[in-house]
Amino acid sequence: MYDIIAVISGKGGVGKSTVATNLAISLAHLKKEGSSEHNKVALIDCDFYGPSIPTLMGNAKVGINENKKLVPPEKHGVKFISIGFFLEHPDDPVIWRGPMFQKAMMQMFEDVEWGEVDYCIVDMPPGTGDAALSLAQNFPLAGAIVVTTPQEVALSDVRKAINMLSKVEVPLIGIVENMSGFAAEDGKVYHIFGEGGGKRLAELYGCPLLASIPLEPSIREGGDTAKPCSAMESGPGRAIFDDLALKVAEQVVKVRPRSSRLTVVN
Repeated sequence: MYDIIAVISGKGGVGKSTVATNLAISLAHLKKEGSSEHNKVALIDCDFYGPSIPTLMGNAKVGINENKKLVPPEKHGVKFISIGFFLEHPDDPVIWRGPMFQKAMMQMFEDVEWGEVDYCIVDMPPGTGDAALSLAQNFPLAGAIVVTTPQEVALSDVRKAINMLSKVEVPLIGIVENMSGFAAEDGKVYHIFGEGGGKRLAELYGCPLLASIPLEPSIREGGDTAKPCSAMESGPGRAIFDDLALKVAEQVVKVRPRSSRLTVVN
């Protein structure tokens, strides 16, 4: 039994994949309720046109078991899969129409030997197209986390994404505001992309602002070097995402539909 959590955005470039990756690792830091065991977490890269998980987690080999199912690599307590692992060259484009996209998404869930999983984080492509609709129609989602940056050009697209969630009856877990400000050495915070956009959005839709993530160099550096900040022993990036994971785990219980937990039989 596990909860499927979609991480979505209205537009690209807001750090959705970075949030999805670090959130997955931080959820694996948490212990199951009433248990000494940590959560078992899966991370599925469904951003087929721009797969970022191989960059963020590091390239890895996917195995095949005796049942002819794919065996995902595992790092930092997270099992993960991406279309990027199957490209001949990492810069090769994926040129698919909608039906191929939907089939590949189904395979990510059904043709992979996931084993025991508590949380499945799904990194979705930006926008409100086929991918979001296919995921909502084919899988019982516990809910979705919406990632935005503070400026209006991002918020206008995010509002469309949130309204899409309502139409397909997917609970909104909360908002994550990324790139919320930059703290200079003198302690002054510069709001390069604006200020308060995520808070206003959360108030508008009556959901929590789960995190306001600053422009923190260690988060960017960790993504570029396949050493996610949430996998570090300490640091500001890890603290941010560990706090986010705790809030997400608490909020999922509140918004999750009764039928949303998926049973996996491998």
